[in-house]
Amino acid sequence: MAGEVLHAPREKLSRHTLALHHAISSLMEELEAVDWYRQRADDCEDDELREILLHNMREEIEHAMMTLEWLRRNDGDFAEQIKTYLFTEGPITGVEESATGGGDGKGGDGDTGGGDGLTIGRMKKRR
Repeated sequence: MAGEVLHAPREKLSRHTLALHHAISSLMEELEAVDWYRQRADDCEDDELREILLHNMREEIEHAMMTLEWLRRNDGDFAEQIKTYLFTEGPITGVEESATGGGDGKGGDGDTGGGDGLTIGRMKKRR
């Protein structure tokens, strides 16, 4: 599984980075399990088994959200992005535009930011 792979030597990683790796790997596994249970439930012809599979899926969602909350509490970058995007209303990309100061409507090519910096997503210098 991808989450089990370290991309740098373990001895060079801080305890914090390793803890984040464990949490992120676990979150990925929980979300994958949600997907598997949902697919199996959709494919299942036995009503009682379908309900068990959906129950299991919901438990995996619970586990994923517990891990996401741990990430929020233990990493400032996650906390900042969760605060920005979760429990908002309207288009999600609109939330991004508000958070990054973009959306001035100029530049007819889908350009939503201002200034002369790099933009995430486009990753090229603005003119």
